[in-house]
Amino acid sequence: MRSIWRTLDRSVVTGIAAICLAVAMIGVSYGATAVTSGFPTWLPMLMSVAVVAGGSEFVFLGILTAGGSLVAAVLAGLLVNARHLPYGLSVPDVVGTGWRRLLGTHVMNDESVAMALAQPDRPRRRAAYWLCGLAVLAAWPLGAAIGAILGSVVPNPNAFGLDAVFPAVLVTLVLPALRDPLTRTAALAGAVVAAISTPFLGAGLPVLLALTAVLLVVRRAGSADTTNEDEVAENAGSATHVDDTGRAENIVLVNAAAQVQATP
Repeated sequence: MRSIWRTLDRSVVTGIAAICLAVAMIGVSYGATAVTSGFPTWLPMLMSVAVVAGGSEFVFLGILTAGGSLVAAVLAGLLVNARHLPYGLSVPDVVGTGWRRLLGTHVMNDESVAMALAQPDRPRRRAAYWLCGLAVLAAWPLGAAIGAILGSVVPNPNAFGLDAVFPAVLVTLVLPALRDPLTRTAALAGAVVAAISTPFLGAGLPVLLALTAVLLVVRRAGSADTTNEDEVAENAGSATHVDDTGRAENIVLVNAAAQVQATP
């Protein structure tokens, strides 16, 4: 296991540390918001460990705060987390098997998948995924616990700008990949869809709707594959890997861009 962690460059580890700091800070906002909304201290702390998905947790508590039913809150949270389905398809070779697959699925999030897809080979993808996933698994509950404890002292945590931290992290993850024209088009299309639909849809739904921008990527990539059929046939193995990884990465980036645009 130690050899796996040594495969990562120092810059990757530093990036993961920065992500975890931001995750912990937004966790403080989450925990404080939950407590100041009237929920018991243990609820955000328990959810932060059992769910580990900030978007769905905010939606869940938001619906309950607005007077919605528990069933509606649970279904909305599951709907927001539906974006993890393509995530699982994009990193099947790094989550492991047996009990490791269960844990690997639990630590799957926007950041761990994005960090994994940014690595050039499988050993580095696996190391980045697990390091980032486990670090977020520790940082998010820690931040939520601190926020829940301080909730009675800080009645309005967003006054400190903590709600802007998570979008800033997503922007950091998205920007380097926007050098590719196809990815840039998909991300911008997803952001536009999210911006237009936000006034008309409930929290979390604009992000899911923005994933339709991936269809643009798949269609254009498919046209390119047809045009260059002979070249793809000559390099079938490597071309297939690059194409699948690229499409999976676009899913992550479109989702990230949409969340940035849809964040209030």
